[in-house]
This record gives sequence, C-alpha cells and structure tokens, in this order.
Amino acid sequence: MDTLENYRKIIKSVLEPYTKIPYAHGELTCKAVFDEVADSYLLITLGWDAARRVHGCLVHLDTIEGKVWVQRDDTEDGVTQELVAAGIPKDKIVLGFHPPDVRQYTGYAVA
Repeated sequence: MDTLENYRKIIKSVLEPYTKIPYAHGELTCKAVFDEVADSYLLITLGWDAARRVHGCLVHLDTIEGKVWVQRDDTEDGVTQELVAAGIPKDKIVLGFHPPDVRQYTGYAVA
C-alpha cells in the first residue's frame, strides 16, 4: 500500500467513530464526507438544537502534496494526536488552521 492510500485509510479510521458519538442535546448528527478524488475528509454536524438550525464543519482534513492538512478541528481533544497514534508522522501533518509564521512552533510540519 502506498503512503497516500495508507493516510486515507488512517484518516477514515480516525474520523468514522465520531459519527457514532451521540450529542447531549438537540436533534444533531455527525456525518462523514469522504472525497478521495479531491482528498478532502470532513465531519459535518447537522440537525436542530431547539428552534435553531445547526449545520457546520466539525473537522476538515485534506491531503496535499503528501501531507495531511488539518484545516479545522473543533473536536474536544483534537484528531491530530489520533492521526499520529495511528501512524502518520508529525512531520507529515500540517496544522493549517494556524498562520504560516506560527506553524514552526507547533511540532508539526510547516507546509
């Protein structure tokens, strides 16, 4: 299995369990959206919380030029550590939600 295919497999295995976690309030669900052609992987929260519509991105990961970019991560503990524990090296993960001049201090790839 090549590296990119392995990253795809790891990303899906890390994100999929989040779709099974029930929300404590509201009629909310978490939906996984995996696009292997564009190499974008999302967790979307949707539903209703009382009379308020909820629709938003919980997690957004991309693979770009051989690295996993964490574009958004609003999970409680963060998925980045799970990606590392599952086998993606820290130097192959970019915390894209940080400005470029801050990334050098994160312990992860800068780009």
